Amino acid sequence: MKTLDVLTIGRSSVDLYGDQVGGRLEDMGSFSKYVGGSPTNIACGTSRLGLRSGLITRVGDEHMGRFIREQLVREGVDVRGVATDPARLTALVILGIRDEDSFPLIFYRENCADMALGEDDIDEALVSETRALLLTGTHLSHPRTEAAVLKALSLARAHGARTALDIDYRPNLWGVAGHGEGESRFVESAAVTARLQGTLPLFDLIVGTEEEFHIAGGSTDTLAALRAVRAVSDAVLVCKRGAKGAVAFTGAIPDSLDAGEAGPGFPIEVFNVLGAGDGFFSGLLKGWLEDAPWPRALEYANACGAFAVSRHGCTPAYPSLEELEFFLARGVVRPDLRNDAELEQIHWATNRQGRMGGDWSSLRVFAFDHRAQLEEMPGYTIAKGGAFKRLCLQAALQVQGAGSGGHGILCDDRIGRAALHAASGTGLWVGRPAEWPGSRPLSLEPALGPDCGGLGEWARENVVKVLCFCHPDDEAAMRVAQEAEVGRLFAAARRNGLEFLLEIIPSKVGPVDDMTAAVLIGQFYAAGICPDWWKLEPMQTRAGWQNAIAAIEAHDRHTRGIVVLGLDAPEADLAASFAVAAAFPLVRGFAVGRTIFGSVARNWLAGDLDDAAAVAEMAGRYARLCGIWDAARAAARAMA
Repeated sequence: MKTLDVLTIGRSSVDLYGDQVGGRLEDMGSFSKYVGGSPTNIACGTSRLGLRSGLITRVGDEHMGRFIREQLVREGVDVRGVATDPARLTALVILGIRDEDSFPLIFYRENCADMALGEDDIDEALVSETRALLLTGTHLSHPRTEAAVLKALSLARAHGARTALDIDYRPNLWGVAGHGEGESRFVESAAVTARLQGTLPLFDLIVGTEEEFHIAGGSTDTLAALRAVRAVSDAVLVCKRGAKGAVAFTGAIPDSLDAGEAGPGFPIEVFNVLGAGDGFFSGLLKGWLEDAPWPRALEYANACGAFAVSRHGCTPAYPSLEELEFFLARGVVRPDLRNDAELEQIHWATNRQGRMGGDWSSLRVFAFDHRAQLEEMPGYTIAKGGAFKRLCLQAALQVQGAGSGGHGILCDDRIGRAALHAASGTGLWVGRPAEWPGSRPLSLEPALGPDCGGLGEWARENVVKVLCFCHPDDEAAMRVAQEAEVGRLFAAARRNGLEFLLEIIPSKVGPVDDMTAAVLIGQFYAAGICPDWWKLEPMQTRAGWQNAIAAIEAHDRHTRGIVVLGLDAPEADLAASFAVAAAFPLVRGFAVGRTIFGSVARNWLAGDLDDAAAVAEMAGRYARLCGIWDAARAAARAMA
């Protein structure tokens, strides 16, 4: 049974991309970390386009190897073929963007994990499951890795899979250029040409730039090189021509490159060509595997390449299927795609899972991010507050361990820093407040800094949560000030790759009805704010929820969803509000705090409750609320 559409094999690395654009690599001050390596990029790129993708490679038994594995899982890539090498480090690449023609990079691949790939790493059962096998040229450069890919090719052909080669010529990875020449894309080498030509007959599809076909064909005349490749291979040859697009040759090579089959190109600004070929190949594979005509397949490929050259990084730049379809239908609005607000919102929202994993279709949050309420309790000290929040985390983890997933916390950094940091990596959804407690007009925690630059220090799994006390009847000056503050925080969250939760509480400001939340939601969207999550007051009527959800879906069909806040309500009142809210799938769950911890905190601070009893009591209350929500959701589904 073919459970995979494409299985890639070869390089897998961590890319450290310089954040500063226009300077020398020597002068970079900070870097963004991404997965890299051509086959790894293509596995992620094709997965984003809806293909079932897998990867065969090796990573080190260390933090960077685990990062690659975890990121592949977030991207939806099958990792059964990813082996952990206890003796070698994960490959590393450091790279930068100098200008549209200069992209300095250094490969740290001396005895790296992926170059230890051997025949024993090729599992016939896995290869038999794929419709297509793709490999890249680097792994033909060493006898051990060459033996591995030749075995994979033989098995793929035996099991009826298509085979594809990305020539992906990097001279210094073949040992014909120095370490400082990572940017070099072509150095003549008869030995490399001979090695490549020995394998070219094994492929159904061969893709490369003009320079890559020069090395494969042994000639710096592109047509002559293509003819030399055609002499040994019946594969479809796809030649990438940079700004001129790409052409496909299914038969004899004509007298002009322009005579090949071509797809439409896109007039976009070139910002970063690194990884563009991998994006191109991802789109090409989509078309090839759906047996689209070559002009259509090349249109997919050119569009995916356009996204890649317009954004920072390789894999993070690649589009989702919905983003690609939107772009092809709408066209180019501005050539610098990374600054196209409508396109970037779709890119963010439809690729979000690759940034923050987990199934959050149901979300039950224990909220103990409270600061002022805790500080006002008798017996409170900063040390005791921090210790109590560690107990809250223990309770959340206890319920998570006994549950079926979809658990989370809201925890602050000012009092709950130890708990917040301890929650990282536990699998909990972790929200973190940014507002100054009780402020109206809204002001933010001073630690964020005047430009919200403090978000740069936040863990990437933290969701930025901000509470805004607002009402449709607010005076214009109040509304403008609050929207500006929320907008400033939202922009900073996006800049730092952090999800954003907006909580609105109008009932503390004025009277509310079935349209109050919907009106406020529309106002925030009109201000250019697109939260990943909404946190709303419980509404007692179906009409209130219907209006709020309609306002969200009119502006953002990709929102993560809504959680219902508790407002210190008794369990019975929460159960009633859950029964109404659970009828709407966009309401994912709840975020409740004082109902769970309020009286426990007072008794613990007073010395009337020990740690174990406090944890047990909070875990019991949290678990009961999870059960109440789950029962309400099940009842709603049964009635649907």
